[in-house]
Amino acid sequence: MLSLGIDVGTSGIRAMVLDDNSSCIAYCQKALPDSQALYSSAQQIIGYSQQPADWWCVFSDVLRLLKETLELNTSYTMKDIQSLAIDGTSGTVLLADRDGRPCSEALMYNDQRAVQQAQAIRNKAEPDTAATGVTSGLAKILWLYEQGLHQDTDYSSKVFYALNQSDWLSGRLMAEFGHSDYNNALKMGYDAEQQCWPQWLSQLLETCNLSTDYLPLVHPPGEILGVAAPDMVAKFGFHPDLKICAGTTDSTAAIMATGAKDIGDAITSLGSTLVMKVIADKPLYNQQYGVYSQPYGDKWLIGGASNSGGAVLKALFCAGEISDLTEQLNQQISHTRLSLLNLNYYPLLTPGERFPVQDPALKPVLTPRPDRDIEYFQAILEGMADIETRAYRLLLELGAPYPKHVSSIGGGANNGAWRYIREQKLGIPVCSAKQQEAAAGTALLARTHFITQEQ
Repeated sequence: MLSLGIDVGTSGIRAMVLDDNSSCIAYCQKALPDSQALYSSAQQIIGYSQQPADWWCVFSDVLRLLKETLELNTSYTMKDIQSLAIDGTSGTVLLADRDGRPCSEALMYNDQRAVQQAQAIRNKAEPDTAATGVTSGLAKILWLYEQGLHQDTDYSSKVFYALNQSDWLSGRLMAEFGHSDYNNALKMGYDAEQQCWPQWLSQLLETCNLSTDYLPLVHPPGEILGVAAPDMVAKFGFHPDLKICAGTTDSTAAIMATGAKDIGDAITSLGSTLVMKVIADKPLYNQQYGVYSQPYGDKWLIGGASNSGGAVLKALFCAGEISDLTEQLNQQISHTRLSLLNLNYYPLLTPGERFPVQDPALKPVLTPRPDRDIEYFQAILEGMADIETRAYRLLLELGAPYPKHVSSIGGGANNGAWRYIREQKLGIPVCSAKQQEAAAGTALLARTHFITQEQ
C-alpha cells in the first residue's frame, strides 16, 4: 500500500510516497513564489500574503514531477497510491466562494495586520483557545471579511467558506470544500477538547454579521474525507478510488515523522521560525504566553511558535557566510574553545512575538554588535537558544513535563554549532531526528490514521 504526503510550507511544496515499510520510494519538491510583504507607514513589515492560485500551480507541478519520478525510477505509478493527506502552515487562511474559488488573497501564518480583530477576539474568547493572537487564523478571517466589505458591498453574498491552506488544496482535489482537521482549526477557534466550535465564537461572528456556517466541518487528522474528483484522476493519473484524508499542520506532520510518541518527548523545529512542542497527558492553554495544545493520539502536544528562527539568519547573512561561520564555530567547539557570549539577544526580523511571549510590539534585540562577524553570528544563535530554553521552562512552570532530550527538525537541525549552544542552554541532550520531512509524517497519517489510531 502506497501513501502520499504533501507538505505545503511557506517557501515550497514537497511530496513523499511511502511504501508498507514506511520507506520513501519517491520524493519531489518545488519552490513557491515569495510571500508579498505589506509595509506600515513607518516602513515596517506588518503582513505577508500569497496567492492561492500560486499554491495550486506549484502543487500541480509537484504532482506531475512525482508521476514522472515514479514511472522512471520505480515499478509503481500514481494509480498505486491509495491514500493522500496534505499539511499546511498553521494560521494561513483565505476566504472562498461556494465553488471554492478564492475571494481573497491568503494571509500567511506570520501576518500581523489584524490587530483590532485580535482584540475583539480577546474580549469574547475563553482562555483555553489558540485563536486570540494577532496571527491567529480567526483574526485574519475577520480582517479579510471586513476588508472585502469595504471594497465590495456584495462581498457577504460571495463568501461561503473560511479555509486553511491545506483545507483549500484538499477541497480542490475532491471538488468538495468545507472540511478541516483538529490541528488546523485550532487557530480558527475550534475547541479540540469538546470537539466543537464554541459558543463564544458563534457570538463573536454574529456581531460581525457572520455565521459559523462559514467555518469548515472539523475531522480528526487522517480521517477519510472522500475520494479524488474524476478530473483530478485524469489530470494526475490517480486511482479512481484515491482516498483524500484530513490533514494537519506542517509542524505537527514533522513531529509525526520523528516517531515522537511518549510523554516528555520534545521536538524543536528549526525552520524559518522556531516551534517548540512537548508531549503531555493533558492539555494546557495560556493566552498571555501564546501556549496552546492540540490532540496527538490519546495525548496532547503543548507548546507554541516563535517568530524568531532561521529567517533572521538569512536576512543578516548569505548562505555562504552562514556555512563559513558555522564551520568556524565547529572548529572552536572541537578544540573546546567556545565560550558563550550571553549578550541576551532576541533575534526577530520585525517587531512582534508569539511564544514564549505573546507581544505584537516586542522589538528585536540584536545589539551590542561585536566587532567580529563570528561573534555576532554566535550571539544570534545563542539568542534563539535562549528563546527555546525559555519556552520549555515556561511550559514546565505551567504544568508540562520538562524534556529529557530534544529532537530537532528543520533546516537548522544539522547545524552542529547551534546544537552545541542549545545543549549548553537547555542542559539536556539535543539530537537531530532521523526523519525530518513533514511530508513523511503526512504520508504516515494518510496510511495509518496516526493521530486517531490510539484512541
